[in-house]
Amino acid sequence: MSKRDYYEILGVTKSSTADEIKKSYRKIALQFHPDRNPGNKEAEDKFKEAAEAYEILSNPDKRAQYDRFGHAGMGNSGGFGGHGGPGGMRMEDIFQNFGDIFGNDMFGNMFGQQGGGGRRQGTRGANLRIKLKMDFVEIANGANKKIKVKKHIICQPCSGSGAKDKSGIQNCGTCGGSGQVRRVTSTFLGQMQTVTTCPTCNGEGSTITQKCSNCKGEGRIYGEETLSLDIPAGVQDGMQLSMSGRGNAGERGGPPGDLLLLVEEEKHEFLTRHDLDVVYQLHISFPEAVLGLQAEVPTIDGKAKIKIPAGTQSGKIFRLKGKGFPAFQSSYEKGDELIEVNVWSPQHLSHEEKEMMEKLKNSPNFKPGPEAKQEREERGFFDKIKDVFGS
Repeated sequence: MSKRDYYEILGVTKSSTADEIKKSYRKIALQFHPDRNPGNKEAEDKFKEAAEAYEILSNPDKRAQYDRFGHAGMGNSGGFGGHGGPGGMRMEDIFQNFGDIFGNDMFGNMFGQQGGGGRRQGTRGANLRIKLKMDFVEIANGANKKIKVKKHIICQPCSGSGAKDKSGIQNCGTCGGSGQVRRVTSTFLGQMQTVTTCPTCNGEGSTITQKCSNCKGEGRIYGEETLSLDIPAGVQDGMQLSMSGRGNAGERGGPPGDLLLLVEEEKHEFLTRHDLDVVYQLHISFPEAVLGLQAEVPTIDGKAKIKIPAGTQSGKIFRLKGKGFPAFQSSYEKGDELIEVNVWSPQHLSHEEKEMMEKLKNSPNFKPGPEAKQEREERGFFDKIKDVFGS
């Protein structure tokens, strides 16, 4: 079952502003909130689906990536941790990340602590953006890349809490550990209760009285981590992959940021890329063009042999089917290798070679025939490609 368009889910368009997207998400989140629809699995799925759409469209980098590549360009970014799809998302992650959107007003009372954001852990870590170089073989087959990155990592002595030990943490005296402050005000409609994030503990519900000496209370330190990344086949130069939860660690147990991978395609020694196809320029001699030959050409994953018929003209294009790149996240679409023949003319000839050429020059077989008239139009390379696929 294919995923629905994120803009369609939230009822917005590609030209909608960030505020319009936020407003629309808030409306849908309130409509399908679990507290309003207890035991309703369909409503729960729509609630999660809307959260996934908002996670992407509220992030400028992810939104740009989605606009360019659609769902295929999101990699493992959807679903708070790569669970993929609304069914794999966790409610606590949604409330942790987006609870304040529909909780810091009178709806906080309606939904209680859970819907209103409630007690939350720390501060979310920042996203981490790195460049990832990949050669043609890795792009064609997919690859597992192990890379070392410098980033914020969880402090091991305190396990990310930021406290020296368990006795170094106490409930916040302002909110009593709930992470929220409730106020009752009188209006012409009667009394109205509002819920806001506790300003003392920033919604964490606790304060640190004895900080960890290793991280100075942050729950994280700056260090180095080796990441093992599974990159799918068919990525392209300039494509950005987003992997949830692989970025910088959050403060005091807060959720980690995302890892944003910018793909850099390394140049091949012999091949060039055109969309899913690869192109090779085959240079042959004049006698080889006249007599024909069995040529060996490089491919992405090795070498292949191709028959060049006698009388092949310079600029002729041959095709090796299925020797190109696979489409990103597609199990059936694959490009080809296109081989353009270039007949090389020597620039320096011996006396005997010149005499031989003079004799051949006057031979009727070596004079351009009517079929050469079309070649004088000097069509471009990709016009010739159309002939290959049209034949």
